[in-house]
Amino acid sequence: MDLLKSIPKVDKFVSNKAFEEMSKPLILSIAKNVINNLREDILKENIEKIDETKLIQEVISKYEDITKPSLQKVINATGVIVHTNLGRSLIDSKTFDAVKQIATSYNNLEYNLELGKRGERYSHISNVVKKLLGCEDVLIVNNNASAVFLILNTFAKNKEVVVSRGELVEIGGSFRVPDVMSSSGATLKEIGTTNKTHLKDYINAINENTSMLMKVHKSNYSIEGFSSEVLFKEIVEVAKEHDVIDYYDMGSGHIIDLPYGLDQSEPSVLKYMESNPSLLSFSGDKLLGSVQAGIIVGKKKYIDQLKKNQLLRMLRVDKLTLALLEENMKSILLGKLENIPTLNMLFKSLDELKKDAISLQEKIKDICKTEIIETKTVIGGGTTPNKKIPTIALSIGFKNYKPNKIEKLLRAKNIIGRIENEQFLLDFRTIQKDEIALIENILKEMINE
Repeated sequence: MDLLKSIPKVDKFVSNKAFEEMSKPLILSIAKNVINNLREDILKENIEKIDETKLIQEVISKYEDITKPSLQKVINATGVIVHTNLGRSLIDSKTFDAVKQIATSYNNLEYNLELGKRGERYSHISNVVKKLLGCEDVLIVNNNASAVFLILNTFAKNKEVVVSRGELVEIGGSFRVPDVMSSSGATLKEIGTTNKTHLKDYINAINENTSMLMKVHKSNYSIEGFSSEVLFKEIVEVAKEHDVIDYYDMGSGHIIDLPYGLDQSEPSVLKYMESNPSLLSFSGDKLLGSVQAGIIVGKKKYIDQLKKNQLLRMLRVDKLTLALLEENMKSILLGKLENIPTLNMLFKSLDELKKDAISLQEKIKDICKTEIIETKTVIGGGTTPNKKIPTIALSIGFKNYKPNKIEKLLRAKNIIGRIENEQFLLDFRTIQKDEIALIENILKEMINE
């Protein structure tokens, strides 16, 4: 066939000037696939002529698809502050700049500058956390699930752990407490019922093989109505009386008192530390507002044992995590909450949110139908389940499009909003000030396309 004879030679094709600034091996690999597909289309008589310009464009398009970052910036306009699917907590740009030198230089991660010999990586953050929380010691692992596993494996392998049936949770990614216990080598001892657990249930469950009394944060759900649970401070007292370990998997621990009465259902780490517990663990990237990490605090003798577990090497965090977490902890210790975006968003007043919404509304009023709406949102990330906080949103409508289509169009531009009461909303609880102008420009471009 004449068309087959017209297929460009691969080596000549890839020498085209259009590919000059691109990786030659990658271009060659893509070009071979494109030309092979072209040959198959000719044999199937799917095309009548060869357009080399289109072939070049196809290769460039595939090249860009491969080389563009998969992980991209998005604008979170859902109103969910700790959005698990959108990366949870933000890191303040000034905080990030403060630790940039650590990433671009050699550092004393495991080197004691004073003694001139090997040091411990966890020492860099221990002082600030001990001062902030009043704990004896601290250990950082790569997330709270790791903290749970490490604690159970260290103290309860081949032993019993007492947990209320109402706290045998499953969180995102099918992370189930009973399965984690089984994998860690611990034996689960269920007590109470789904809706009610009493202190006597803990006491009656303790035997010679009991290692731990464990409390688990009810992430993503709550039990209402005819229900009761045992306070952690009461569990701590019983554990001390019977010489076993008390441990609370807090899930999303916070240090600053929460607004909107949320502290009534979600007390702070400081509140739990008043009971002088054996061990607590919580996430760094939820209500704490820092990086992904599992923070374990408590008595030094138990932290020392955790550090001796060989699993720790697989669960330890790197220099950037430690540096960022230390900066965020220092900001909380010094009362510089403006350096913690999660807390900024949580504490932002409705008046300020409305002011931001009005600023965007004024700029797009000629191209969009808009309405400022007082509504409610959730914090997210499994925190404060079923508790909502007030917020301000701006409904967006244009070209008689349905909300689903508007949501899809804006999502294609990396703006993630939500649909509520058959309206597409941009929630200003999570929109950053420097993103308002970006949203304006994207909306104007979309409507003019």
